[in-house]
Amino acid sequence: MKAKLFQKSRKIKWALPMVLSIALMAVFFSDNLSAKTAREIDVEVEVAIERFHRQVIGAEKLIGASKGMLVMPNVFKGAFLIGGEYGEGALRIDGKTVDYYSTASGSIGLQIGGQKKDIFLLFMTDEALQQFRDSKGWEAGLDGNVAFMKYGAGVREDTTTTKDPIIGFVIDAKGLIADFSIKGAKFSKLDPEK
Repeated sequence: MKAKLFQKSRKIKWALPMVLSIALMAVFFSDNLSAKTAREIDVEVEVAIERFHRQVIGAEKLIGASKGMLVMPNVFKGAFLIGGEYGEGALRIDGKTVDYYSTASGSIGLQIGGQKKDIFLLFMTDEALQQFRDSKGWEAGLDGNVAFMKYGAGVREDTTTTKDPIIGFVIDAKGLIADFSIKGAKFSKLDPEK
């Protein structure tokens, strides 16, 4: 009898944080989970690219040297022990959108809060770009390693020092979770309404 009560109390102790986590994520993601149109995504991508140019000195040179750039603006993460992250964006080649993508990831651990950030992946080789485009669900750290660059006011990112096939930036992070990685994030093709 005591063993059954102990098992029930353990389940309740784990159920409460899970329920709170799901409720937090539902509130946090509610605006972001509604299906966006291609036009809405393109507008958000343009605004994110403007932020990128303001925050990273040498951004124009880096973008010009890349074969393609994935822009995931306003990626939201919410967590209470269990975390979830979601965002929608576009792959741009020569300044034009060629495909739309979503990113999603989950995590379990000691975490609480919410955050919004822009993610940029610059594909510096044709091979890295083609591998990304051919995948049915590309996962950072598994299907391709991303070299993250540090940035800030006055920091210059020079393409002559960048030899990695994929360069990543997480910028404009706002919120209570200090998470600047995308390891484990999965990127999947979207087909939004026009």
